[in-house]
Amino acid sequence: MIITTTPTVEGRQIADYQGIVFGEVITGINVLKDIGAGLRNFFGGRSQGYEEELLHAREQSLLEMQQRAQQLGAHAVVGVKMDYEVLGADNGMLMVTCSGTAVTLR
Repeated sequence: MIITTTPTVEGRQIADYQGIVFGEVITGINVLKDIGAGLRNFFGGRSQGYEEELLHAREQSLLEMQQRAQQLGAHAVVGVKMDYEVLGADNGMLMVTCSGTAVTLR
């Protein structure tokens, strides 16, 4: 399935709009990753633990959106947007959401 941030698919014509589809993932950041990130914050550098968690959450969000589009019979999702938030009393949860328009193509 084609997933794109653009409003169209180059070389293809949109035949029908199936509706807006979403993918949402909320994941916890564990204590060990928090400790590692705290050390990186103090000494400098990138937090590999957080980056891996973000990558996984983003991939899962896109996969969920794709599955919902497939259930509608779509060939593609256009106009995809991603959003990231931290949640929880101690900001220990990461939420990744994506949305786009499911379409059928000619």
